[in-house]
Amino acid sequence: MKAYKGTFKKKDGQIREMVFAKIEDLPQKFVASKIAGAGNEQKYPAGMELVWDLEADNFRIFNYNTKQDIKELNIEETLFT
Repeated sequence: MKAYKGTFKKKDGQIREMVFAKIEDLPQKFVASKIAGAGNEQKYPAGMELVWDLEADNFRIFNYNTKQDIKELNIEETLFT
């Protein structure tokens, strides 16, 4: 499964490194288990994407507008079963 290691600048100016998976790359069953209810899909500003932070084990926003570096990784999908 695809994952990414990216570095970007936060609003407060700090540099943030995140290892994450894009929501569309995660197993559907895993995503469904993390979403409560059937609320409306949230829209994010251009360049901002909702992702799953693999280190924090939670949803986060990755800011492509202030991206400094990004690398694609491969991880085992069995981590999400």
